[in-house]
Amino acid sequence: MYENRRQAPLTHRHFVGRVVSHLGFSALLIVASIGVGMLGYRYFERLPWIDAFLNSAMLLGGMGPVNMPVTAGGKLFAGVYALYSGLVFIVTAALMFSPILHRVLHRFHWPD
Repeated sequence: MYENRRQAPLTHRHFVGRVVSHLGFSALLIVASIGVGMLGYRYFERLPWIDAFLNSAMLLGGMGPVNMPVTAGGKLFAGVYALYSGLVFIVTAALMFSPILHRVLHRFHWPD
C-alpha cells in the first residue's frame, strides 16, 4: 500500500488523496461503530434512539455511558462495547496518522 524506501515519495496530490482516503475509512469505522452501539442499547436497554446515540458516542469517545445499564444483557453489551470502543480509538488514530508519519519517515530515508 505504501511505497518502500527505494521508491520516490508520493507527489503532493497523491499524498493528499491518501490522507483523505484514510480519513474516510476512519469516518466509516466511527459511523458503523456508533450504529452498532445504538442498536445494542436499543435492543438490550430499550433506550430511545437519542439516548442510545448519546451512550454510544460517549463510550466511543472514552467518556463512559450516561445511562447506566440495568439489565444483565445491557451490562454485558456495555462492557463488550467499551472494550471494542477502546480498540476503535487506537485503530482510528493509527489510520489517521499513519500516512503522515510514513511520509515524514520516508523523507528521512530518501536522498534529495
